[in-house]
Amino acid sequence: MLEKMGAMRTAYGEALVELGANNQRIVVVGADTTDSLKSGMFGAKYPERFFNLGIAEQNLIGVAAGLAFGGKVAYAGTYAIFVPGKCVDQIRNMLCYADLDVKIVCSHAGITVGPDGGSHEQVEDIALMRCVPHMRVVVPADAVAVKSIVKAIADIPGPFYVRLTRGVIKGSNTPIVYENGFEYKLGKANLIREGSDVAIFGCGIMLPEALRAAESLATKGVSASVIDIHTVKPIDEEMILKYARKCGAAVSAEEHNIMGGMGSAVSEVLTDQYPIPLKRVGVNDTFGESGEAQELLNKYGLTAAHIEDAARQAIAMKR
Repeated sequence: MLEKMGAMRTAYGEALVELGANNQRIVVVGADTTDSLKSGMFGAKYPERFFNLGIAEQNLIGVAAGLAFGGKVAYAGTYAIFVPGKCVDQIRNMLCYADLDVKIVCSHAGITVGPDGGSHEQVEDIALMRCVPHMRVVVPADAVAVKSIVKAIADIPGPFYVRLTRGVIKGSNTPIVYENGFEYKLGKANLIREGSDVAIFGCGIMLPEALRAAESLATKGVSASVIDIHTVKPIDEEMILKYARKCGAAVSAEEHNIMGGMGSAVSEVLTDQYPIPLKRVGVNDTFGESGEAQELLNKYGLTAAHIEDAARQAIAMKR
């Protein structure tokens, strides 16, 4: 399991090309990272609908907003440290306040940016985006999910923030979870593994780690459910509550600050409706540093072993 690999950015580029062939309203806007994000694949095919604005991220959001206001479905993207990092005001007031049809798809999120260092390791973006009204926040687990999500949101009006990872394996690859395909449904989490002792809620590249943790726990007599919370907002309250009631203990796992991220969103649901022990695995309110991706994941506690340990702690806290 999890032997196949794929690049999220390549999947994004391929999805844009497929969208462009079927929908003349699709336009793509970039900020000097179109080669890295592979959105240049769309530009090569449909140059009249492709706009590379250079290193001007706030302008990127303004132009995308204008295109959407004119009736286009605008895909805008660069690295996550720049958008939303530099553009919260523009995203809030130009896109979300007007509820415009702009799909922000950003790569290089989290600490797996690695050698670029803490200044480029975005671990606050989920928190920033999920607190803005009208914005939907999606964190795909693999390249298969990326392609499905990018294509599906073209038909869902309004703004989206889709968070991609550069990759943790040589060649910018991440493990493939959805070998048999993935059908995106807004706000509907996916059950990946059934269990009864603890529910592990994962998103992004931490979903494969959650599955590895569940497999290890099973060898020790612990049955773990694994749920892909690919849509952090609107979050699937029904799925969270179902497995909270079934398991009685939970873990969240994300490549993001534990403050304000997916784990916080899960804890809000549980606190409001069905309180159970929850342990959050993520970056513990700190900046990253320069290093190789796997070295950083190990140092900052974002591995299957850390999830397994958190699961045992959550189970021990059951009443």
